[in-house]
Amino acid sequence: MKNNVLKGSLFIALGASSYGMLATFVKMAYQEGFSTAEVTLSQYILGFAGLLILSLFSKTKQKVKTDKSGFKSVFKLILAGTSLGLTSTFYYLSVQYVPVSVAIVLLMQTVWMGVIAEMIIYKKIPGVRKIISVLIILIGTVLATNLLQESVIINWTGFFWGLMAALSYTATMYSSNNIELDSPPLRRSLFMILGGVIVIALIFHSSMNFNFSTGIFLRWGIVLSLFGTILPPLLFTRGMPLTGMGLGAIIASVEIPVSILVAYIWLKEPVDFMQWMGVILILFAVVLMNLRKG
Repeated sequence: MKNNVLKGSLFIALGASSYGMLATFVKMAYQEGFSTAEVTLSQYILGFAGLLILSLFSKTKQKVKTDKSGFKSVFKLILAGTSLGLTSTFYYLSVQYVPVSVAIVLLMQTVWMGVIAEMIIYKKIPGVRKIISVLIILIGTVLATNLLQESVIINWTGFFWGLMAALSYTATMYSSNNIELDSPPLRRSLFMILGGVIVIALIFHSSMNFNFSTGIFLRWGIVLSLFGTILPPLLFTRGMPLTGMGLGAIIASVEIPVSILVAYIWLKEPVDFMQWMGVILILFAVVLMNLRKG
């Protein structure tokens, strides 16, 4: 039992770390002159192709009924996947304007947004512990994004896109935990990524016809699709059943420090003491919210 939990924890930590590296890779692609359209499209197109190949050769391949319920299931997953595509688009736009350390903290606002969504959808008032956790996250966000420092110029465009990413990520989290849970994980990921491809293509269709560099596919597309589209869903679907949602959510929050550390090492983005204090507060709130009572 303990070995299974340990194995599941490792899978989730690796999946979260993969996500954590994404923003740095995107920044590096930007530095080479690639656009948000090129970055997101290459990631999702190659990610979809990779998952399609994996699903074709999967040993646990299950036949899907080609009746109305089968098509309805596929449509639901594709629709749910649009929020995934929007999350990446908004997050990568945010990374254009603010440091990675700020972008990842803004994305993690999905924690308190999820509490509000839960309250609206299920008409249930959150418990005291959740309310305290939300307040801690808000305090941590103020510190981690340097909002109190007068010497720091805040880029509100980056803040807007970061919060939009958190909002769409909240929708993704809801979809992941509620839509077509009986479908095989690989099939769910495949059609959700297809939904992401469709919405990104619709957003950036004009960029695809004008000055789109196909060089992004080999230069960064493979790396982005591997770390952002293929590995995390596979690792999470392997790990979550072994750890449970509560412990899984706590371990997945490793994405925040990994993202900041990778940006610090590879991009030389400075992170001061108060920012780290803010990050620690956010991580503490995530643990507090997901710890089991008693």
